[in-house]
Amino acid sequence: MLINSAVDEVKKRENSFKIINSILKKHGREEFYDLTGLAGGFKLNQSDIDLLETYAGPAIFESQLQEAGKQHLGGEKILAFNRTTSGILATILALVKQGDEIIHYLPEFPSHPSIPRSAGLVGASYKEFDNIDDFKVEKNTSLVIITGSTMDHDIINEDEFSRIISISRSKNIPVFVDDASGARLRTVIYNQPKAMDMGADIVITSTDKLMEGPRAGLMSGKAEIIDLIKSKAHQFGLEAQSSIMVGIIRAIEKFSGERMLEAFQKKHAVYEVLKKEINYIKETPTGIMLSSEDLIQELKQKDIKTEFTPDDVACVFASLLLRNYHILTIPAVGMPGASTTIRIDLASGDAERVDNSYIVKAVVETFSHLGEIANYKKACELILYGNDLE
Repeated sequence: MLINSAVDEVKKRENSFKIINSILKKHGREEFYDLTGLAGGFKLNQSDIDLLETYAGPAIFESQLQEAGKQHLGGEKILAFNRTTSGILATILALVKQGDEIIHYLPEFPSHPSIPRSAGLVGASYKEFDNIDDFKVEKNTSLVIITGSTMDHDIINEDEFSRIISISRSKNIPVFVDDASGARLRTVIYNQPKAMDMGADIVITSTDKLMEGPRAGLMSGKAEIIDLIKSKAHQFGLEAQSSIMVGIIRAIEKFSGERMLEAFQKKHAVYEVLKKEINYIKETPTGIMLSSEDLIQELKQKDIKTEFTPDDVACVFASLLLRNYHILTIPAVGMPGASTTIRIDLASGDAERVDNSYIVKAVVETFSHLGEIANYKKACELILYGNDLE
């Protein structure tokens, strides 16, 4: 194996930042292409910056956040977090006790690791389902979680969504929707209602996913539940500071689904060309992807063997794509436990500066390069962890 622990994942991430640093210094921002769909940012005005103080900022931005957040997510009350993961942790701390059970339904395994990890911290048992016929709650179930869109952009069926809400309501169990990218994918591309409009008690979204906000979490829900979660957030320092709050506000104000809809149309042309070269390539709602397992199958189809795990191979591919073509995908910079699927999101802002032909060339040639080194441990380790950029 090339990646053996969370520490290795962090080292891999650090090396990718060194590569990005080198690209930016040598070529400038215009030749760096963040196609993760997670570019985010802080689109602030000077007047916003002048208020970035410990107390003055929140005093002004809190009311604006309530208005903007309700516009984006619906619900009664809004709460911002420094990360979506922080919001998930605060919710479980507030609503789940030791010995309780958390039930999680998602369109396809696996879940985001923050959910089972948070369950473990409070001593709760945890079950997850991706088949609606298997879904059931128990007497000690204190929270039901629904994932609206998985890390690889599999979208929940609206009928299944409604059925889980109905089952949970009949047992008086609160429903928490992890709608990290789904708050936009579900509603814009698939015309599904907002989670709160479907009867959820709480929903959280990531404000850097398919929108130009900071890497943060925006939560909406019933007021009494949000108050409980807010108290936990403040106890453990999970709440958003003023810079994040105003970054979220400006991102919501700027957001429209137009870029996503354009990507939905554009991605098929890229897919059709790539499909001729890479059989296992797949379409996503706004782009293309190769899962780690699909990458291994593609290598096998071309009679290329490797001793490394699918996750290892995917991360090498992502690092090669970044080094040689300046295209960033999630496996190159993902946090420990993040998806290793190579996903190129054409709804990313940088996609406007990249021709379809460049993306096709980059993916095809990167796969060829991967095939050349797939059995050489030292070469792969250099790609993942090397410091040869000076």
